[in-house]
Amino acid sequence: MSINQELFTFIQQSPTPFHAVQAICDRLEQDGFEKLNETTTWQLKPQGKYYLTRNRSSVVAFQLPQGDFNGFLLTSSHSDSPTFKVKNGAELEAAGMYTMLNTEGYGGMLCATWLDRPLGIAGRVLVETETGVETRLVTLDPLRVVIPNLAIHMDREANSGKSYKLQSDMLPLFGDKQVKGDFAKLVAKAADTTEEKVLGSELYLYNPQQGQTVGANDEYILCPRLDDLECAFGTLQGFLQATPANNVNVYAVLDNEEVGSATKQGADSNFLASVLERICSCTGKDRQGYFAALAGSMMISADNAHAVHPAYPGKSDPVTKTQMNEGVVVKSNAGQKYTTDAVSAAMLKKIAAKAEVKLQWFVNNSDVRGGSTLGNISSTQVAINTVDVGLPQLAMHSSCETAGSKDLQQLVELCKAFYSSPITNTQDGNWNL
Repeated sequence: MSINQELFTFIQQSPTPFHAVQAICDRLEQDGFEKLNETTTWQLKPQGKYYLTRNRSSVVAFQLPQGDFNGFLLTSSHSDSPTFKVKNGAELEAAGMYTMLNTEGYGGMLCATWLDRPLGIAGRVLVETETGVETRLVTLDPLRVVIPNLAIHMDREANSGKSYKLQSDMLPLFGDKQVKGDFAKLVAKAADTTEEKVLGSELYLYNPQQGQTVGANDEYILCPRLDDLECAFGTLQGFLQATPANNVNVYAVLDNEEVGSATKQGADSNFLASVLERICSCTGKDRQGYFAALAGSMMISADNAHAVHPAYPGKSDPVTKTQMNEGVVVKSNAGQKYTTDAVSAAMLKKIAAKAEVKLQWFVNNSDVRGGSTLGNISSTQVAINTVDVGLPQLAMHSSCETAGSKDLQQLVELCKAFYSSPITNTQDGNWNL
């Protein structure tokens, strides 16, 4: 199976962050990683391989070297994508003849791309059991809903630009008025329980479309949730394929980047920092040793990047042209929206050259406000030398996005080389690798 087909399978298994993290955990366990729990005391062994989750939507995995270590080599990406969340009290009547689902926006999505297509519903349900409360992941298959457009005959200005109101224009059609009251039953059935035992839920719309290659020579891939599951998948492959050197290899996928990361499981939480500190504690390092290890560490923050759009080239920088199928993108920004600086960029260039991986560069058009990612946010919690990278794509935050068919393998090779590198910090600004 090609690397892109493996990606499509992973994304199909990952309609929500909860499902994405579960798919990642399953793959880690296949490779011999042992599950840890934040609520217990850890006993770590040399060359041990471990992982843990928080909120079932963020995961950190790590592999220890045989002996003492100089620092951490990390990659970070995010598990969430822009979508619509189903509100409590999900159903509402419309026009006396329809049952709609009451939803709210999650992240900054391109609204028009969600219209007139079959949409699935998935998430997690909290179920009452004899011993307490249990989390169960659900997909409400084969249920499909749709957010219907308004006909051009009733909105003659629709093609002249439209502002969407999430509370009225973007609600999914669940069924006719006869199905009112059925949604809770479907949720309970998907969770293999009864309505009375459903104590809570977090359910989201998702695009169930299968990923596929497109273009005259299959140059591109078209798939939902490429931002940022493509990077989550690519960094995982590099992590698993690497031969660790004298550092602790760490793989992190964190939730809620699309809404600011300020949650207990986001990049702005203590999740990653607490894992790194506990690794140090379990391997005989004191608090000074922990901070010394951070100073000798490096992180690749991986979140997809914008390729030059064929119809809107003026939205990109006039000099630096980011292209699909031309390799991994290194992102920098004077306003520190990205963490890349001269030191981290130089180190990555050296690693990429050894691995024969192509790098290209992204900077914003100075008159176009760009986005940000989780690297600069995580740096406020864990101060580590970091470089921001991504894979070039079009239509970021669409319900279905386009990327290059050759770039994912480049990211895998880059991360494999990174995780296999004997990186040490000799003094501030100087590194051996």
